[in-house]
Amino acid sequence: MGWLILALMGAATYLYGLSVHATLLCLLVKPMPVLALLGWLHDAPPGEYRRWISLGLIFSVVGDVLLAWPGDLFVFGLSAFLLAHLAYLKAYLSDCRRQALLPLALALGIGAMLLAILISSGLGPLLVPVLVYGLVISAMLWRALARLGTDVPQRSAWLAAAGAAAFVFSDSLIGINRFVSPFQTAPYLIIVSYWLGQWGITASAFTRKPY
Repeated sequence: MGWLILALMGAATYLYGLSVHATLLCLLVKPMPVLALLGWLHDAPPGEYRRWISLGLIFSVVGDVLLAWPGDLFVFGLSAFLLAHLAYLKAYLSDCRRQALLPLALALGIGAMLLAILISSGLGPLLVPVLVYGLVISAMLWRALARLGTDVPQRSAWLAAAGAAAFVFSDSLIGINRFVSPFQTAPYLIIVSYWLGQWGITASAFTRKPY
C-alpha cells in the first residue's frame, strides 16, 4: 500500500506541475509513479512473468525521463518505450502462446487505423520509427488479449489486457497530439491513461503463482 500511495503522490505532484507549467518539477517527479510501481512489483510472486514486467517498467522510467527532458528527445523516448513493450510482450508469451486470431485481427486493425491517420498527416523522417513502434505495440496488445479465456488466472489476464489497452490509448493520443491536431487536455489524458496502463500491467503479476 505504501508504494501505491507514493505513486499517487508523485502523480498528483506531476499533474500540479503541468497545470502551473513547472517544467523542472515535472521532470523531477514524472518517473515517481512508475518507480513506485516497480517497488510494489517486488511484492508479487517471483517468476519469469514478474522479471519481464520489471524490465518493462525500468525501460518505461527511462522513457519518462527522456520525454520530459528539455529539448526534443522524442525518438530516444520512443526507443525506450519500444523496449518496454517488447519486455511486456515477452512476459505475456511466457505463459500463453496460443495463436488467438481474433485478438490479432483486432490489434492489427487498431494499429493500422492509427498509423493511417498519422501517416496521412505526414511523419517525415519519423515515418520508419513510428511504423516500427506501431508494429511492436500492436503485438504487445495482441499477446495481452490472447491471454483472455485461457488457463492464465482470469484476473491477471483482464488486468494485463486493460493495461495494454490503456497504454495503446495513451500512445495514440501522443501521436494525434504531436502529428495530427494538438489539443489542450492532451498532456493530462496522455499521462493519466499511461499510468492506468502501467498499473494494470503491474497488477497482473500479483495474481500469478510463483514458478
